[in-house]
Amino acid sequence: MNSKVTLREKIGYGFGDAASSMFWKIFTAYLAIFYTDVFGISAAAAGTMFLLTRIWDTANDPIMGVIGDRTTTRWGKFRPYMLWMAIPFGLIGVLLFTTPNLSSTGKLVYAYISYTLMMMVYTGINVPYASMLGVMTADSDERTSFASFRMLFAFGGSILVFVIFQPLVDIFKKGVDITSAYQLTMVVIGLLAIGFFLITFFWTKERITPPKAQQNNLKDDFRNLMKNAPWFILLGAGVMTLIFNSVRDGVAIYYFKYYIIDDTAVALSKMTFTFSTLYLILGQVFNLLGVASAKFVSSKLGKRKTFMYAMIGAAVLSVFFYFCNKEQVVFVYVLQALISFCAGIIFPLLWSMYADSADWSEWKTGRRATGLVFSASSMTQKLGWTLGGSITLWLLAFYGFKANVEQSPETIQGIKYMLSVVPGIGALLSAIFIYFYKLDSKTMATIESELAERRIAESN
Repeated sequence: MNSKVTLREKIGYGFGDAASSMFWKIFTAYLAIFYTDVFGISAAAAGTMFLLTRIWDTANDPIMGVIGDRTTTRWGKFRPYMLWMAIPFGLIGVLLFTTPNLSSTGKLVYAYISYTLMMMVYTGINVPYASMLGVMTADSDERTSFASFRMLFAFGGSILVFVIFQPLVDIFKKGVDITSAYQLTMVVIGLLAIGFFLITFFWTKERITPPKAQQNNLKDDFRNLMKNAPWFILLGAGVMTLIFNSVRDGVAIYYFKYYIIDDTAVALSKMTFTFSTLYLILGQVFNLLGVASAKFVSSKLGKRKTFMYAMIGAAVLSVFFYFCNKEQVVFVYVLQALISFCAGIIFPLLWSMYADSADWSEWKTGRRATGLVFSASSMTQKLGWTLGGSITLWLLAFYGFKANVEQSPETIQGIKYMLSVVPGIGALLSAIFIYFYKLDSKTMATIESELAERRIAESN
């Protein structure tokens, strides 16, 4: 079987996560404050909306994985969804940041509908995208390389969106109201995302197919997933990692707006960058450096130890955030850089390990359900993101947050707690989960060798 891949293909694959991550970071960093301070719904209502809409979305991810596993086209099983879903992805992203002229109840209903549609189309393109990692190559090291490119482009997309999002809002609001400024900004970003997904479609190739003798049997696929112990460990670690990241990202704008008292830090021509924008960009830059270091570090320590040590480091460093005062912006930036580096290392490892768990399942059972494994993994990713977003908004409500007014000392203390101890707990729990992960390099080498022999035998 030809497992050789080109640099162009890795770059093409990376563009897909650049598109997804632009939206993901907008959702985690700006959607909460958009809902409370621009759209006009309460923090508690938005937090509950995030959680309730996930009831449908929890089923939506595995359904998409099953559909992907059973899709057969001349382009493969998962790749064609980059073509089919790109335009809906960009369009609904614009609708999500559109503020209709409705009553408070009407706005809340609109938020539920538009957010649910966004999560459905996000699933429709991202479950197949993630599943592609399991079918483009059988080589575990190449998968880590693909995952590293994916993460490099993911954080590159995040940096891009943090560089342009708030400056574009500021530029547009000079000619229109603030709600229209958000909408026009999302039009620009949506067009970029569509273009990036189309590059992924045209530049990539699927190589691995299920065993020829395998018959479609959804019951067997789910039964095998329920017996996939490495996957369950990654599930727990992934959810905790996403809570860690989502809470940190979600509360950051509140932290700067209401505690640091956000203001223009740098002005370049017509574009201005606030302290919070620089904080977010800095985080993505050091996430990127962490991603770039992942393959080298994991080749020395192994994926498991690299993941575990990075999350312990992030947990310890996060706690120090609580002791920063508003005059110590430089120290805030230093902590952001160090924590983001630790967080960046683990993301390519996590997705590479999901692909390894799919191999482990095929090795044990003789059946391969790549789409189901990755869709369930995507489900846990969004579950962690949702829990992080809901926790952020509920805690804001608990600490007495009121939009666009000076906050009480208790609320400020709560915001500081949410940027430090809460994500620190998430990072520590992630490290504890990964401690029990057993698919080391030696085990994967054995699995790869035996699966390769089976595939050669089947092809003859």
